[in-house]
Parts: sequence; structure tokens; C-alpha cells
Amino acid sequence: MSAFLDTLKAVLWSFAGIRKNSEYQKDLQKLNPIHIVITAVVLVILIIGGLMGLVNFVVSK
Repeated sequence: MSAFLDTLKAVLWSFAGIRKNSEYQKDLQKLNPIHIVITAVVLVILIIGGLMGLVNFVVSK
């Protein structure tokens, strides 16, 4: 579970564009690149779905 949370944290920081180089280097050592890609794709889908839902909610009123 800790590895998943570390991956999620790294992906969320990368979405924000705020990451220390030292933290990035630690992530390279301990995180699996496949897990990072899968987590990023799932989060992008969730963000797009959330934005589409929000727009539909606002437009329908």
C-alpha cells in the first residue's frame, strides 16, 4: 500500500509541476515506471470525467 501511495504522490506532484530534484531522484530509484504510467492515465481520465461532469452540471441549470 505504501508503494501505491508513493506513486500517487509522485504523479500528483508532477501534475502540479512542483518537485525537488532530490525527490525526483529518489522516485527514480524506488518507483516502478509502469505503475507511474498507469496511475497517471487513471488520474487523467478521472480529472477529465470530473470536468465534463462539472460542465454538464453547470450547463444544465
